[in-house]
Amino acid sequence: MDATPTVIEAQPRETGSSAARAIRQNNEVPCILYGKDTDPVPFKVPIPRMNKLIFGRRSPVIEVQMDGDAWTCILKDFDLHPLTERPQHADFQVLREGRKVTLTVPLRFQGIPEGQKNGGDTQYIVREMTISVLPSNIPAELEVDVTDLEIGDSIHVYDLDVDYEIKMAPQQTLVTVVAPHLEPVLVEEEEAEELAEEEEEMAEEGEMAEEGEEGEGGPQPGQAPGEVPPEA
Repeated sequence: MDATPTVIEAQPRETGSSAARAIRQNNEVPCILYGKDTDPVPFKVPIPRMNKLIFGRRSPVIEVQMDGDAWTCILKDFDLHPLTERPQHADFQVLREGRKVTLTVPLRFQGIPEGQKNGGDTQYIVREMTISVLPSNIPAELEVDVTDLEIGDSIHVYDLDVDYEIKMAPQQTLVTVVAPHLEPVLVEEEEAEELAEEEEEMAEEGEMAEEGEEGEGGPQPGQAPGEVPPEA
């Protein structure tokens, strides 16, 4: 296998809802492992150990050891408390050589895009990928080189050259580099300010013109207001 198994020491447990509740109250997680040729095996794991499996970037391949037995598995499913996010239950699927398994692995993007160096904004759309693969080829992660991406470039699922069956739409975008975001020029506000200034100037010119007209048609020196001036 490409991924080195993570080893966990498990303890056998009783089944049933009351037993599971008691296990959770003791800061442990009730688990079960199963496989096509394996009878279900219930066990329990301390919460800190389970947190590392769920939230840590560790190998997807896990070796469960208990009472001298060992099973090579993947963490197939788990339940978290809706408020505390404490693990409530976990399912482990036993791997068998020659039989494909479907699992989710993280993506690791390598390099800094050329477009980002030129001011672009790199947007990582997908952080993990679901694949179907033989146990001997399970990767710890999938590497995606983004170094050559220019502004406007993207990498899609169909661009990947891998030996795995990818359980995602081929046109799904994984990462893209977009043009830098520029603040829009407030053209309308600038035009409104210019129009207001022009109207103010026109109003001032109108007032000056009115004052000039009043000066020309006003009473002559020595003439009372309202008196008609004598004809020349």
